Amino acid sequence: MAEITLPRDFAERMKSMLGAEYDAFESAFTADTNIGGMRINTLKKDAETAVLDKTGELEAVKWCKEGYYSDKEILNGKHPYHSAGLIYFQEPSAMAAVPVLRIEKGSKVLDLCAAPGGKSTQAAAFLAGTGLLVANEIIPSRAKILSENIERMGIKNAVVINESPEKLLQKYTEEFDYIILDAPCSGEGMFRKEPQAVTEWSLAHSEACAVRQKHIVDCAVGMLKNGGRLVYSTCTFAPCENEEMAEYITATYPEMKLVNAEIAGTSDGYDSNGFTKRIFPHKAKGEGHFVALFEKSGDRINTTKIAKNNKKPSEYEEFCKKYLKNVPEGEILKFGDRLYLMPVEFDIDKIKVLRAGLELGEVRKGRFIPSHALALALKKEDFAFVAEYDVESEEIKRYMHGETLNANIDGWCAVLVEGYPLGWAKGSGGVLKNHYPKHLRS
Repeated sequence: MAEITLPRDFAERMKSMLGAEYDAFESAFTADTNIGGMRINTLKKDAETAVLDKTGELEAVKWCKEGYYSDKEILNGKHPYHSAGLIYFQEPSAMAAVPVLRIEKGSKVLDLCAAPGGKSTQAAAFLAGTGLLVANEIIPSRAKILSENIERMGIKNAVVINESPEKLLQKYTEEFDYIILDAPCSGEGMFRKEPQAVTEWSLAHSEACAVRQKHIVDCAVGMLKNGGRLVYSTCTFAPCENEEMAEYITATYPEMKLVNAEIAGTSDGYDSNGFTKRIFPHKAKGEGHFVALFEKSGDRINTTKIAKNNKKPSEYEEFCKKYLKNVPEGEILKFGDRLYLMPVEFDIDKIKVLRAGLELGEVRKGRFIPSHALALALKKEDFAFVAEYDVESEEIKRYMHGETLNANIDGWCAVLVEGYPLGWAKGSGGVLKNHYPKHLRS
């Protein structure tokens, strides 16, 4: 890798923080390393076995049970297992924050600054299809990527929104059991992977980030239920964005208690109790990261209410009877011709919504056309008809390329790669017409 010259002010600050460890820290930025991570999606049955059968034994990430180090040589973004949502490529250090929340099933979880979706999809795995995940991203282009990743991972119980934290606070005061706040930061921890971040860095930029973070924190605390938990994380080393932010939270909000994050393989932060945690590149296998866990005083009451099944549009009902063995439950919402399924009650009125639960499909010319999201959210046993192929087969390559397949199936069927749904096809006369989304074709 190209040699990185660390900014002088940054180097001086890190020397004062690390003391005798600084030389090892600096050397980590010039080491020939490209550390990549991969997280197994536990929403997909036996995904770990399927993936490791292909990769062979991989080194586990100490702080994430489902995390492994991976260089994308065997599995990459074009592999069918990635397209079927079995894996999510994620920087290993970024996997550390969500597990400390100890998310309980049936809860309401907010990921406030969620794109591209690593922490959201991790939280969804803990919910295991129960409760509700609300994934928010203020930047529209990034919110679109977030929504695509929620879809790819087969998540049924997520709402993806595109709003400011201030707007959300007005609507969702004390609404959430758990909040993930991966705060926009100065990105010092990513200098090694994103050298352009070095040229954009300044002490003033870091201080400006801290001001912005306080505004977001204020909103997050207001949306957290009594007894709820908030995890705050950054990918920077700057104390003003890390321990000083933790101090700000507890000093400004006496009801917020800093809790020991207890993350294996990490270093204690510089707070007085060492309750915050840091990942340094010279001490752990990952980029720079910071995690702080807070608990709000009071007793937490689970207010999640299962949405009542309402009447299905006749076109969708006909599709379900003919092509599905198990039909997902919840309240059907209609946006134009598109149908979505909300598993729990949640008010999205006057909120910019990209994904209102599970996208079912659309009614077109009196017929129901199932969505790609529906295929990925279901399991093999949920479909009435399937066309299943080996991961290395020519059929899978052809399907992902957008070509037709041959099979004696009439009507809609799921195309499976070794038991995992990849998308839809529609059969007629021994030919399966390809319905794999055009923008995903390889």
